Amino acid sequence: MPAPHPLDRDNLLAALDAFDSRRLPLDGRRHAAVVVAVLDDGAGNPVMPLTRRPTRLRAHPGQFALPGGRLDEGETPERAALRELHEELGLDLGADAVLGRLDDYVTRSGYVMSPFVVWSDTAVTDLKPSPDEVDVLFSVTADELDAEPRFVTIPESDKPVIQWPFRGHLVHAPTAAVIYQFREVVLHRRPTRIDDLEQPVFAWR
Repeated sequence: MPAPHPLDRDNLLAALDAFDSRRLPLDGRRHAAVVVAVLDDGAGNPVMPLTRRPTRLRAHPGQFALPGGRLDEGETPERAALRELHEELGLDLGADAVLGRLDDYVTRSGYVMSPFVVWSDTAVTDLKPSPDEVDVLFSVTADELDAEPRFVTIPESDKPVIQWPFRGHLVHAPTAAVIYQFREVVLHRRPTRIDDLEQPVFAWR
């Protein structure tokens, strides 16, 4: 009998249940939520959607990103994550699709980012990305997710800058930090933390 896929729902749930995710106080920062979604590639294989933002956007133009954004007034981070998933990719899921959380990450732009992991048997090919927020939609395989990241030093910080290689590009934190922790927790069952991972200087705004 073949081994279960590392990104199947039961494996995700078991890995996230065993992981003690960390919450961070806002301390005057704004709150945002992002989604690591696991969907179907259209042929029965689990994949993670990743977007590249349009170059015309004022905030983070042309960068790779997970679906997500700032919380609305009175909104919970979980609800914001699901709302952003719907607004950006046209995928409307309920709270039962949320399998767990990863560590909060503090961004240089003044946000506490709360990542949620969701699962659905929806095919990526059935998504309807918003052209206002998504230029390109990628389907990241488990093998691509498991790429070994680079850690580089910069004079502006004592923390290493993480660079996650993806299809000839280097993806940076905060997206790379969240993806790296997802890989560590789900694929390798390692409780790796990401609070010591830095963003490149161009993202410090």
